[in-house]
Amino acid sequence: MNEIIDILISASFWAAVIRIASPLILATMGELICERAGVLNLGIEGIMVIGAFTGWMAVYQGMPLWGGVAVAMGAGMLFGLLHSTLTVPFGLSQHVVGLGVTLFATASASFAYRLMLPEVTSPPKIEPFQPLDIPLLSDLPWLGEAIFSQTALTWAAFAVAGIVAFTLYRTPLGLAVRAVGENPAAVEAQGLSVTGLRMGAVIMGSGLMAVGGAFLTLSAFSSFFFEMVNGRGWICIALVVFGAWKPGKAVLGAILFAAFDALQIRLQQTELGAVLPYQLFLALPFILSILALILMSRRAEVPASLMVPYNKGER
Repeated sequence: MNEIIDILISASFWAAVIRIASPLILATMGELICERAGVLNLGIEGIMVIGAFTGWMAVYQGMPLWGGVAVAMGAGMLFGLLHSTLTVPFGLSQHVVGLGVTLFATASASFAYRLMLPEVTSPPKIEPFQPLDIPLLSDLPWLGEAIFSQTALTWAAFAVAGIVAFTLYRTPLGLAVRAVGENPAAVEAQGLSVTGLRMGAVIMGSGLMAVGGAFLTLSAFSSFFFEMVNGRGWICIALVVFGAWKPGKAVLGAILFAAFDALQIRLQQTELGAVLPYQLFLALPFILSILALILMSRRAEVPASLMVPYNKGER
């Protein structure tokens, strides 16, 4: 127990928590936008993979780091366009299309990798984002290491969460997006395009998912490998439910999962790690997250028109 307490109060632990939570926050905000507009995007896992690959490859080919972020977002938006075209105007099953997009995006990343780097046996490395040195703040005891030693992309993740929350609850556009996920007929009666709003939300949300994937190659690591997303997309879908489709609560959920993940990594290095199988530690954050999800989701209000296709003129 003393070892666990020492871990929880260490600055390095909370620095890792924030770093692990950052890609989850980006991708969760993307999924939340989609679902608020009434579309479940199960393509998130594959979109994160294609974002991780395209962002890394762009930088590897000579683009600046922020250029890699832009390329990743563009790739995600293209797959979002595909997803939204099939599910919104054509009304195809959002479950089937989402899983298809995940398979297509993952396979596209694999094919492009083998095509562009046919002779490579180990992934090449790039120079990723470096922690920002903020005058005075970075030198603060504990806080400097725990909070103010993050990269620019981490700060961008939290900024995106704030922008999404402000847009959804403080702007006419956000009101329209929330309304189209609740009562699309009422939105159409106001002269707004249900199809346009839903497709725009899915395209923008998919772009954020891809940036979440790009975080892994451009900030957390320095190379690309296919197992790096490792189910984070499915976790983000659960975080949307955990947060009751509200950005602030979803961010707290991402930090909570990241804390579980960072804790299990450090527990493997303690005496417990020598006694218990490592698979138990790997499962720990998922088990605890499922328990938290069960407790929180009972009071969650699902958008009324989530996964419900809408045809113009229907009432």
